[in-house]
Amino acid sequence: MKTSQGWHLGMKDMQILSAPRHRAQLKKPTWIIVLVSLVSLFLICAYVYPPQGSGACYVFSLNGCKGFSDWLPPAPAREFTDEELASHVVTNEILNTPPVMPESPKIAFMFLTPGALPFEKLWDRFFQGHEGKFSVYVHASKDKPVHFSRYFVNREIRSDKVVWGKISMVDAERRLLAYALKDTDNQHFVLLSDSCIPLRDFDYVYKYLMYTNISFVDCFEDPGPHGSGRYYERMLPEVEKKDFRKGAQWFTMKRQHALAVMADSLYYRKFKDYCKPNMEGNRNCYSDEHYIPTFFHMLDPTGIANWSVTHVDWSEGKWHPKSYVRKDITSDLMRNITSISENVHVTSDARKEVQIRPCLWNGNQRPCYLFARKFLPETLDSLLQLYPNYTSI
Repeated sequence: MKTSQGWHLGMKDMQILSAPRHRAQLKKPTWIIVLVSLVSLFLICAYVYPPQGSGACYVFSLNGCKGFSDWLPPAPAREFTDEELASHVVTNEILNTPPVMPESPKIAFMFLTPGALPFEKLWDRFFQGHEGKFSVYVHASKDKPVHFSRYFVNREIRSDKVVWGKISMVDAERRLLAYALKDTDNQHFVLLSDSCIPLRDFDYVYKYLMYTNISFVDCFEDPGPHGSGRYYERMLPEVEKKDFRKGAQWFTMKRQHALAVMADSLYYRKFKDYCKPNMEGNRNCYSDEHYIPTFFHMLDPTGIANWSVTHVDWSEGKWHPKSYVRKDITSDLMRNITSISENVHVTSDARKEVQIRPCLWNGNQRPCYLFARKFLPETLDSLLQLYPNYTSI
């Protein structure tokens, strides 16, 4: 209102000034009010409605050529559904409850295999002398394996059919976790395949996993067709595209995270229903590559390492990683794998962005890998011969 009054006073005085015979001097304070009011009004308009497509808008607005909405307070977060609220309450309770460490904490080694375990003899050498510090669980989805090591005898769990790329793979992982969680001494859980081998001796692996407070779950954002391109909008509202993540299925997981996975039904169901091969639009989604990375990115992103301690070579650029044959097994190969201290992710979009990050263990850069795959059965004898050397590097 003051601005309006100042304007009328100014017009009145201007009329007086236009009459030459009745010349009157306008008081200086009134002119100051008029000038300040006009300048203020101009600046406010320029800030709220800055000119578009011109460098002038950066003079008058701290936000540049942006509208009024950009400096409003952010919109409140979406309200959780009842299922989301229940899921978050349970998960937070699990993660925030201090773990009760047993007198002899163990690592659960969980083998996911269709049948035989061709590297049992190598794992037998790995386990020897460390009884009481580990447990073994075997999920054999097709044939019951014949065992060569006492550590594997009678360690099969109830198993079911596993189809590559389908939710049955995640079901097998959860089944292994459920059986391993029954033993309260198991404090860390390692998922391994039939083609996995140990890269370090047992003591090194035990300290690496037990003396840190994170899970080694592979997780990264891939904006390409084999990453976010697999996302299906029917996962909304619980799973948004910005949270959709990708990673190798071969994890190691602390007990709290294993319990959180077993307690989850909401997000598991989303991936079971909407992340599978041969979906509409000729899209393929593989839940074993997306469910666990997305789950932990959403619920405990700082609790995971974002890389896997199981090495695999994708350098051939095929659908499946490189398979190592007998002639590949040399001291140089094993030395090269065990000395890697950076993890690499490559996006599947046109840019093929290579993301390289150091492998940090308790804040310090360390070698990344404790295990490796995919080794063919014919490599066993060479690996047994080299084992004492490459595990001590």
